[in-house]
Amino acid sequence: MTNLPPPLDPVQALERMMLIRAYEETLIDLHGRGRAAGTCTAVGQEAPAVGVVSALTADDLILTNHRSAGHLLARGADPGRMLAEVMGKRDGYCGGKSGSLHISARDLGVVLTSTIVGGELALATGVGLSRSMLGKPGIVACFFGDGAACQGRFQESLNLAAVWTLPILYVCENNQWQAFVHRKETMMADGIAGQAAALGVESAAVDGNDPLAVFDAARSAVDAIRRTGKPFLLEAMTYRLRGHFEPDDQSYVDGAELAHWRERDPILRLRSRLERDGGLTAEGTAAIEGRVRAAMEAAAAFADASPYPGTDALTSDVYA
Repeated sequence: MTNLPPPLDPVQALERMMLIRAYEETLIDLHGRGRAAGTCTAVGQEAPAVGVVSALTADDLILTNHRSAGHLLARGADPGRMLAEVMGKRDGYCGGKSGSLHISARDLGVVLTSTIVGGELALATGVGLSRSMLGKPGIVACFFGDGAACQGRFQESLNLAAVWTLPILYVCENNQWQAFVHRKETMMADGIAGQAAALGVESAAVDGNDPLAVFDAARSAVDAIRRTGKPFLLEAMTYRLRGHFEPDDQSYVDGAELAHWRERDPILRLRSRLERDGGLTAEGTAAIEGRVRAAMEAAAAFADASPYPGTDALTSDVYA
């Protein structure tokens, strides 16, 4: 294998997932109190974010979609600056101009967050081509959902990446729902990984609610990309436990289906496994909860204290 990150520590994985969950629950609460705009959350699908991003190195770049909070936080983003961004504050990652759906963090290698479904697929090939032509180290990780995989740009992006031999890790977070439409209404197959072979791209599918399994699959995929320079598609089968956009009561979702996936909540599953196997005590769990709570309290205080941008910022960082 190439020089890849060491195995993912399960307790660290649990804490990262809990921080992501707490961040999004904080956003939901702020929205409910009229303090923040609505947003697309990814509650329930924290495992792919933690598993995949943990398999990347600092040289790697990330392009992601409208459910991006987990990817950013797993990469090391400051939750305070993220909250400030969503609230339109000056100290946010983009000066309060992007909201929750367009955050980018150049210092973390997060090139962009695209609210256009599949938009990141179209841009990933360009970023991958740039890395290849300039001879720069690192691969490109592109996150998208099963809805984006139903669009033509999915086929076009993978096809170009294969033909041009681009170092791109395509990560499909198959969360079963495409806005308000179930996956089964838009595709005949149970997943999308099988489509990659016809385009000359290797692929694998993994339990997207198990961060350790996701990490192992992602690390193997990243190793293959670094060795061959060729793209790879990883499909993480997961589920979002909240609606498409806050607020959303999920009245269109079958109750039995939702209950089934709630039992597979990645945080509860990993915590139960660790406690059962002796990897985590009740005191250890309480300590993690305390650190996460303190981090989010500090983040909220930072965002509250951050001023709104002045009028002098109206034309800065704007391109025409």
